[in-house]
Amino acid sequence: MELGDIPKYFAGKTILVTGATGFLGKVFVEKILRVQPNINKLYLLVRSSNTHLATQRLHFEVFKKDLFRLQRDEKGENFGTFISEKVVVVVGDVSLEMLGVKDAKMREDMLKEINIIVHSAATTRFDERFDIAMATNTMGAFNVLSFAKNCLKLEILLHVSTAYVYEQTKGLISEKPFFMGQTLKGSSTLDIELEKKLIENKLSELEAQKADEQTIDMVMKKFGIVRANLHGWPNTYAFTKAMGEMLVANMKDLPLIIIRLTVVTSTHFEPFSGWVDDVRYLKNLSISFLFFFIISLYFYYVMNIMFCHLNKTQLNTISIF
Repeated sequence: MELGDIPKYFAGKTILVTGATGFLGKVFVEKILRVQPNINKLYLLVRSSNTHLATQRLHFEVFKKDLFRLQRDEKGENFGTFISEKVVVVVGDVSLEMLGVKDAKMREDMLKEINIIVHSAATTRFDERFDIAMATNTMGAFNVLSFAKNCLKLEILLHVSTAYVYEQTKGLISEKPFFMGQTLKGSSTLDIELEKKLIENKLSELEAQKADEQTIDMVMKKFGIVRANLHGWPNTYAFTKAMGEMLVANMKDLPLIIIRLTVVTSTHFEPFSGWVDDVRYLKNLSISFLFFFIISLYFYYVMNIMFCHLNKTQLNTISIF
């Protein structure tokens, strides 16, 4: 398939995107709506208490952003109509079974219609509370995979991961999946169920002590770092994303792509150069560059990698990029 033909693949497709309000997710949504406006439908999973608030969140955190300036200018007063015709807001949460979609009719329609799933929802804080990171990054991946197995027309699932699941090393890093229980320390074995149980025990212990929320936050953050370091990972984020990969790679009978990204900085060429979501991101990125060696990527390259490979993977194959 030629590069110019790739948008044709998405014509008439129905796509589920998790993490659509996140940095990467909203850029994917913008590009798919711009290069292939003839998609059938975009289901966007949003954490919220109800559909009205979820719709408001998408409006302010995604479609009202300057990122969509070109599309707003091009479509003018029809932009809102275009979005309402193509986008379906889904109230849900990847940390819950069946993605927390309570609307039975909505869930049934999704399972019947979805062709492509792009799973980019994650908590990216390096020192996130262990229970929160486990629920989102690890079990969230499992829940998306479980949902995908029930999608009748699924053609591909793209799981967004991080290059930092592997230890930093010189030279090339193998594009191969983790096996279940693998660690970055050859002497230890990882048991995900045990990690979940340890989290439950720690939370129960804190509850018995009547610990306040600030204490719980502090203890659970430190606990995540301790468990990550024990198995060779530098932080809770990389640790829980690696466990998520293990669960994903262990799931059979699905066409699967895993994309391991480094740090994504800004848009490069399209829709225009230099867009970032939040000035606070630039501040954090600048601090990271001071203290760490970071390989960065423009959104332009990330989106093209995702688009190029979303139409290539076959059943029972795992492609890692």
